[in-house]
Amino acid sequence: MTTQTQPIELHYWPTPNGWKISIMLEELGVPYTVKYVNIGKGEQFEPAFLKIAPNNRMPAIVDPEGPSSGGKWGGEPISVFESGAILQYLGRKFGQFYPADERQRTEVDQWLFWQMGGLGPMAGQAHHFRQYAPEKIDYSINRYTNEVNRLYGVMNKRLADRDFLAGAYSIADMACIGWVRPYKNQGQDLEEFPNLKRWFETLLARPAVERGLAVGEEHRRNIADDKEAQKVLFGQRARA
Repeated sequence: MTTQTQPIELHYWPTPNGWKISIMLEELGVPYTVKYVNIGKGEQFEPAFLKIAPNNRMPAIVDPEGPSSGGKWGGEPISVFESGAILQYLGRKFGQFYPADERQRTEVDQWLFWQMGGLGPMAGQAHHFRQYAPEKIDYSINRYTNEVNRLYGVMNKRLADRDFLAGAYSIADMACIGWVRPYKNQGQDLEEFPNLKRWFETLLARPAVERGLAVGEEHRRNIADDKEAQKVLFGQRARA
């Protein structure tokens, strides 16, 4: 198993995407330091951060003990952005929560990308139109609330005969838990999805998940009434 001697830098803000990586690092038990990126104040646009995260989104990591030739570790530092890519990187490096067997790894990848392309974006839109949009547009609210409901149904069916999304506990579960956590803000009732509810409660009971969700909790706040933060977060266009 790979040993980490220098802490990994986690560039982070306590959101569903940030939680993916804080949970993974806590599960791995490797040393890391948190570099907070206050997305409500526009710190994601600072040049130093853009060098490691050109999409001006967190999370990102800097691993001072990156890969070297021959598949070994302890080489030059490497930065990784995009939460799914970070989870895969850490899973490969430390050989945990991301199977080496190709068939099993494909199962994990399917559900990881399902979250990245479906659950996260749709839940995010449900949050936006239900909580932050200046005008309550029924069509948009219903469109995304219903789609999240459909996705919850997919998870519920998947979990009918297994404890975790890809069989064994994996980065796919870590990717999804943060997007299910605010289910009430998405207009959902977990009582409608008993298998999903069992999975959700099982994950919340894991000590590492609890610690990962607690990272930076003191910085969390509802931005529904913070117009300045909304100007930073919403309606962004390309910057020169």
